[in-house]
Amino acid sequence: MSQPRPPSQPPAGPPPRPEPLDPPMVPFALAGLALWAVAGLVLLLFRDWLTEHGHTNWLWICLAGFLVGLPGLAVMIRHDANRRRRRAGR
Repeated sequence: MSQPRPPSQPPAGPPPRPEPLDPPMVPFALAGLALWAVAGLVLLLFRDWLTEHGHTNWLWICLAGFLVGLPGLAVMIRHDANRRRRRAGR
């Protein structure tokens, strides 16, 4: 038979807090822009069907998503530059 294990000691204090995630954000913004662009281009292939069924606003939604993503990309470029500056200062 094996020996019983002694009870483990509780930690002396609270566990250390993990570092917060701080990934680069530009790839996410570029992926979003690419998805809106691809969706819009695919919908352009079905423009006649969209017109027949009254869904031409879907094309405008894709355009709006892409255009709103452009300032978002600018913000993420700035965010990543600040992120690099913060990490260089450590």
